[in-house]
Amino acid sequence: MSCCSTDGTCSTTTTATAPAAVTTVYAVAGMTCGHCEQAVGKAVGALAGVQAVRVDVQGGLVSVDSAAEPDDEAVRAAIDEAGYELTGRA
Repeated sequence: MSCCSTDGTCSTTTTATAPAAVTTVYAVAGMTCGHCEQAVGKAVGALAGVQAVRVDVQGGLVSVDSAAEPDDEAVRAAIDEAGYELTGRA
């Protein structure tokens, strides 16, 4: 007999539920390479409340996961300081 159920869950594991994250997508101009991806990801990831950042250089998009609605001006300032331009929410 297996400890795993038919739906793929295992009775020996407990799952902690994190607070529901808000995902906000921003359009960012000026990103062209991996360095850009790292610079923007690091700058935005350092903001309070940010749980995860995904940077799509080719699409010019930055997705920010946070516990609550992010402060757009703080995100704009972080991106500007990294040398890029936040052009708005996507």
